[in-house]
Amino acid sequence: MEETRKFKQESIAAAVPIASSAHYFDLKLDSFGPYSFNYSRNGRSLLLGGQKGHLAHMDWKSKQLGCEFHVYQTVRDVHYLHNELMFAAAQKQYLYIYDTTGTELHCMKQYNRVNRLTFLPYHFLLVSADDYGNLHYLDVSTGQPVVTHRTHLGSLKTMAQNPHNAIIHLGHHNGTVTLWSPGVKNPLVKMLAHRGPVTGVAIDNNGWYMCTTGMEAVVKVWDVRTYKFLHSYPTRKPATAIDISQRGLLAVGKGKCVEIWQDALSTKQSTPYMSHLVSGDISALQFCPFEDCLGIGHAKGFTSIIVPGAAEANFDALEVNPFENKRQRQEGEVKALLEKIPSELITLQVDQINRIGVGGTGEEENKHPTSSAGREKWKARGKSGVTKQVHKKQEGKEQSKKALRRKQVQGMKVSKGDVEETVEEVQEEVAMTVDSILDRFR
Repeated sequence: MEETRKFKQESIAAAVPIASSAHYFDLKLDSFGPYSFNYSRNGRSLLLGGQKGHLAHMDWKSKQLGCEFHVYQTVRDVHYLHNELMFAAAQKQYLYIYDTTGTELHCMKQYNRVNRLTFLPYHFLLVSADDYGNLHYLDVSTGQPVVTHRTHLGSLKTMAQNPHNAIIHLGHHNGTVTLWSPGVKNPLVKMLAHRGPVTGVAIDNNGWYMCTTGMEAVVKVWDVRTYKFLHSYPTRKPATAIDISQRGLLAVGKGKCVEIWQDALSTKQSTPYMSHLVSGDISALQFCPFEDCLGIGHAKGFTSIIVPGAAEANFDALEVNPFENKRQRQEGEVKALLEKIPSELITLQVDQINRIGVGGTGEEENKHPTSSAGREKWKARGKSGVTKQVHKKQEGKEQSKKALRRKQVQGMKVSKGDVEETVEEVQEEVAMTVDSILDRFR
């Protein structure tokens, strides 16, 4: 039996239906590469960003171009926002927001030299990592910055989000991977993944497995639930891009070759599922949602290949609908804003949110006090009249102590008799002012 990795895309496209065969195409854009790209959440739209300033938005299924323009400066990364009507571009100096017609909506000058972008759809947060080691959270529904974390670990060029709990995973030049949440200024988890710089991070949809690539030409698989190393896959060259599909397929890009591994997360595999060669060095990889295809951004343009069994066949139309019309998109946007999750609820353990927090067990309240004032209050629990007497006695003692201190400051000699007389006078005043609790019945 012939191995599946030896199958060519031409033979696969000839064997599948016509609608699926259209998923294999190649855009030759060798003048403005290498290219970064992003698919929309419903998998219909494609956003391309050339490093030399080329930006394009299109419906890749019908090959209908939405907008195309040149910004005449470096573009490091591009990403859609909550839907395909707006997208963000990390350009040479600042972060820009555009609409589908190519009109510039915002210029975020407080975010300088951004390298990587990602978007948290359920929180409406645009997350950016810059060249100065800062991780920024921006609320696109209000336009206000949420928080900025200083990692102190150098330039950030590798970032991925956990789709299960919205935790941001950052890869650093010292081989560590850190996990971040907007509510905590320090990393939640810091783990040593590689002996050299981390070049890629990817997490599966369930949030169970994390794959990392390093300069030592190896792909490592980690269990995010226990933060333990599972197994690794050697590569001939250092991998430059990595991604995991909705069904758990692992794609690794190295040089001009991309390898796809099936069932490579839970168990170690011996041979890859598929492989494909492109015309330029690979810079970005992403599986298209709800479609069996893989997008490849490289130095010569963009390539889409067919990967059978990569996407989820069943989709929830109330959450993400690949066939939505304009009316459904508008209603979905309003519903998403009403159901927006606050950024304070982003945590590692998402199952802890629906539990009731108990402030204390009550043992502190029932514990017998040790101090004298505490013992008097303990005896006076539930007795309003006696409680007033206790408070007045304490006030009298404090006044006597203040009078003694005042005499000492003035240089007067204070004898033991003066102290006893002062205490007796205070007790007499308290006895005269406090009535019995039975006086109300006279």
